[in-house]
Amino acid sequence: MKKLFLTLVILCSALSLPVSALELPWQKQQVQEEVAPDPVTEQAKALYAQNEIDEALKLLKGKADAERSAQDWLLIANILQDKDKLDEAIYMLKKAIEVDPKYYKAHYNLGYIYLIQEKPNMALEEFKKSVKYKDDFAYGYYNMGCAYLKLKQYGNARYNFFRAIDVKGDEPSFYYNLAYTFKMQNKEKQAQAYLDIYNKLIERQ
Repeated sequence: MKKLFLTLVILCSALSLPVSALELPWQKQQVQEEVAPDPVTEQAKALYAQNEIDEALKLLKGKADAERSAQDWLLIANILQDKDKLDEAIYMLKKAIEVDPKYYKAHYNLGYIYLIQEKPNMALEEFKKSVKYKDDFAYGYYNMGCAYLKLKQYGNARYNFFRAIDVKGDEPSFYYNLAYTFKMQNKEKQAQAYLDIYNKLIERQ
């Protein structure tokens, strides 16, 4: 079997959550009424999915700030992030959170931007909120693990990689970073075991 050797590269998820993915679950303590989808938002989502991001942005900018939903702010942030305008994207994600403080997608995307900006402590705070509001969100745990790796807190990193695997056991990068974490703790046997799982998952793809 071909072996892939561990390097000093941490594989962090570049998943940017669009408004159409990973819908919020119902809240145990609160029953939310069904809200009819906004046609402008739906059209902007469709344009974004077709990579017509300028047209999507133009549509959303046509809505008054007070009329924008958390989804609208998130989509604007995604577009700005695609354009490498990270500071503007951060502002828009914070606006999404103002509209809906429990919007886990906005917390996750904000955490991811902080992570790529080498601000792991700030990233951690947002990832913690993402899994607080969606406790089966594998990528929230995974990127929390990545942030802990950057801080060299290997025990916390390992815990969160295991949490991610508990939720989504077929994602190769989860096992790779878990192997990396064991390697950094000088636990070569465990590192190799999880690297073997990573290799098998890669071979199946």
